[in-house]
Amino acid sequence: MSIKINTMELKRLLEMTPPEQNIMLVGKHGIGKSQILEDFYTKKGMKVVLLFLGQMSDPGDLIGLLNKNDKTGKTDFMPPYWFPMDGQPIVLFLDELNRARPEVLQTIMDLALNRTLAGRKLPEGSRIISAVNSGEEYQLTDLDPALVSRFNVFEFYPSVPEWLLWAEANGIDKRIISFISENPNMLDGADLRHEDMGLEKSPDRRAWARLSSIIKDSHDISSDDIFKKVAAGIVGMAAATKFINAVSNNKMLSAPEILEGDFAKLHDKLLKYETPELAIINESLFRYLESKSYDNSKTSHIAANLSKYFGWLATEQKQEAIAHFTNLFSSGMYAQAVVFIMINTPALEKNIKRFIDSL
Repeated sequence: MSIKINTMELKRLLEMTPPEQNIMLVGKHGIGKSQILEDFYTKKGMKVVLLFLGQMSDPGDLIGLLNKNDKTGKTDFMPPYWFPMDGQPIVLFLDELNRARPEVLQTIMDLALNRTLAGRKLPEGSRIISAVNSGEEYQLTDLDPALVSRFNVFEFYPSVPEWLLWAEANGIDKRIISFISENPNMLDGADLRHEDMGLEKSPDRRAWARLSSIIKDSHDISSDDIFKKVAAGIVGMAAATKFINAVSNNKMLSAPEILEGDFAKLHDKLLKYETPELAIINESLFRYLESKSYDNSKTSHIAANLSKYFGWLATEQKQEAIAHFTNLFSSGMYAQAVVFIMINTPALEKNIKRFIDSL
């Protein structure tokens, strides 16, 4: 059984692990492994080379082709297109490792142990990270224990709140964000999968992002059947039906409505919500502040409404919702939101800390 880590833990793990130690990430497709790694190391100025091993039919696709050396009269391997000839360290991301052909895996053995490929060493400081799929729905190649032993193995499963925060920051359609907030089991659609799926679709994180790019400029998607058909082709019929129905019936207040509107007019609506709905609202407020989805000119108004909202929770004695709010504050996931509160609403910060101290 591999050790489970989320996105925040993965980034800390990458910081802690020396480059000579290899990392293997186990997980489902479409959960953002390659994107997270590329973003992380690109910000550090390192080039990320992504190789899909499942698409390689021959070791030559990885190590390069034989070529006669005119100087020595012997044959050697021409470096492959991706090999860093400038001496700069790279991050070599070996995706679909357990979809690779056995002969390709044999080539990986020396690369993983000695950082050597056909006699040519990777530059000092280079990293090797692999990703493998897990589950009976995949056609996979069994990995040699000797190969696995050359990697630190972790099961990578980004949490739903982490995805929602990413979605907020990357402009994913608000209706999708709201739907996943209320139906977190629909993000990866685990409840919708079964063994004999064939071509039947089920949702994943990439699929929701693709659907967002199609619907985000469409105001009304519930009255036109074409949107349901499009959604079904992307996330599957079961998830699409539930999503379209939720959009049609959604009455949940959004973060912009609470923070940018007239808070006094929202009391009656807020009174209808129980703790689970208030928890969803709490998270939407923190995501909104974390992703800075607002005009700076509205900062003081947003800060005032945030204080009013917390004060309303206290007045109505919504203790569980307050506890959830304070937990988000201290979780470490919403650093920018915490800074916003500390700078713009110092009285709210004191109330939060007072509540924490009272526990």
